[in-house]
Amino acid sequence: MAAEASNEADREIVVSRIIEGPRRLVFDAFTSATHLGQWCAPTGGKITTHSFDFEPGGVWDATIQGPDGSTYPNHWVWKEIVPPERIVWLYGMGKDDPHSVKTALTLAERGATTEATLRLVFGSKEERDEKVAKYYAAQGAQQSLDALAAYVAALAR
Repeated sequence: MAAEASNEADREIVVSRIIEGPRRLVFDAFTSATHLGQWCAPTGGKITTHSFDFEPGGVWDATIQGPDGSTYPNHWVWKEIVPPERIVWLYGMGKDDPHSVKTALTLAERGATTEATLRLVFGSKEERDEKVAKYYAAQGAQQSLDALAAYVAALAR
């Protein structure tokens, strides 16, 4: 694993956030299309789910509509699910997207809070750099964790 990590370092984005809530609740926010639809879209946007199967090899196929009305296909293939510690998926714009991004969420208990770390691994350094510059990938990953934190806080109340 160490060799894989060192080979991926120049192709990755890693963001973390402390979330006010138990690890199990943070994990559960990924387990259904209903949960994901509440926090995974950009602010003011919405998600239409076409299919959802939360198990290794399963797919979440959806369309995200931005606040400006623009739409984006969303295709996740769940690769690894270790409740309530880790979820790994491939994220792409469609089933055959050659530029899918390997995404791993690791959840660590920190007392009554959860440290959520999101790690995105791109196909190449150039692809990562393009997504960072053109699509603000690092900011988007951080915004996703912020939205997840807000959703978990609402669930915990």
